[in-house]
Amino acid sequence: MNDEERIDRGIEGRLSDDEWAQLQADVIADPKLREMYAERAWLHGQLQAEKQTLPHLIEAESDVVAPSFWRPLVWAAAAAIVTALVTLNLRTVPELETVATLIEAEDCRWAGSELPTAQGSRLGVGTLALVEGMATLEFESGARVTLEAPATLEVLSKMHCRLIEGSVVADVPEPAHGFTVDAPAVKVIDLGTRFGVTANRFGNSQVIVFDGEVEVERDNQEPKLLTTGQGMHIGHKAPAKNHEIARDPIADNSRDGWRSVTTADGRGKDAYVRRGDSHGPTGGHPLIMVKHTDLAASNERRAFVTFDLAGVAADTIEDVELVLDVEASGLGFSALVPDSRFEVHGLSNGAADQWSEEELKWGSAPASTDGGLVADQTVRLGEFRIRRGHVPANVSVSSQALREFIRTDANRLVTLAIVRVTGENDKQGLVHAFASKEHPTAQPPTLHLKISDP
Repeated sequence: MNDEERIDRGIEGRLSDDEWAQLQADVIADPKLREMYAERAWLHGQLQAEKQTLPHLIEAESDVVAPSFWRPLVWAAAAAIVTALVTLNLRTVPELETVATLIEAEDCRWAGSELPTAQGSRLGVGTLALVEGMATLEFESGARVTLEAPATLEVLSKMHCRLIEGSVVADVPEPAHGFTVDAPAVKVIDLGTRFGVTANRFGNSQVIVFDGEVEVERDNQEPKLLTTGQGMHIGHKAPAKNHEIARDPIADNSRDGWRSVTTADGRGKDAYVRRGDSHGPTGGHPLIMVKHTDLAASNERRAFVTFDLAGVAADTIEDVELVLDVEASGLGFSALVPDSRFEVHGLSNGAADQWSEEELKWGSAPASTDGGLVADQTVRLGEFRIRRGHVPANVSVSSQALREFIRTDANRLVTLAIVRVTGENDKQGLVHAFASKEHPTAQPPTLHLKISDP
């Protein structure tokens, strides 16, 4: 297909994901194609706007009693009129006011945005929907807002935006004092500061002030002033732990010659611990959370997962892959954590497999001390990385060490510890999270085992 047809199909949503990605790349790289895209997009918009008027031309034509050979001429005349109107309007259409500029958007993935998403794009009023990565907008007022995926932001004016879902960090210089970020049930007004706002699907919002102060306005309540280090949670609580929710069947991702075992099978279990025994057991939580920090000791978190391999003969295992579905924790900010490295350790003491989801706390975590994992009770099996601002669908670990650890396990209960090695730049740095067996839709921690023929 030619460029005009590609553009038309793209605007109408009739390209595949790969074709749409290629068109976006071509448009960004070719100034002439960019100009053609802008003109075709505007033309589609004009025709959409005139869709109520155009049918009357067709009805008028159909009421005329004329030989059939006249009808193409009437259609041609109608097309000429529309073309003339469009040409005239192209000369007179007002330029949209620029509210902000997308100054950083490298390695981002977008879906459902109303506004341009190429780095350097000038933005009017509209919505940005970021699926993966981190993007920074500089508003005409001078305020900078960093959007952390997954997130949806509505740009309202040079002094105002609305966070529909996700997380943002705002840096507001003195000339932009009064810059406002709306979120569910709350309005955050800058008074000269750097602050973060999160919003989730349950209608909850959270505000944290990194430096300076903000004024927080809530429905039917007096405004509240927050200063450096202070935060506030607004909205309804998340669904109760024991509340029944619909759960999609767990997909069987087994491949030929492979078998999948999850923490939901048999005696399997998963949970995380947070430093300090004031934090209760998390065995029923839909997420297992991991964080490493030297800035706020009580925010340290480690995860533990146990797999029941009683039905798998050790000598038939040829290969092993651990897969974790990555989920948004809703805690902390990606902008405050660099690219992060995680390690997976196997617990070599068989007694450590007997931990309980209902009782596990920081002080009772297996093979653990306050400072880390016990070296002579654990074996390092592999690592994975998650880039700053990116939320991959899943991460995996496959190594010779992991295969041998599982093959030589004596009691057929395999317990793994998951820790983050990378620290953070601020105590409000991101908490990374993975789906547990209680997650309503995502896959629980899974071991894929390649089994040899009997």
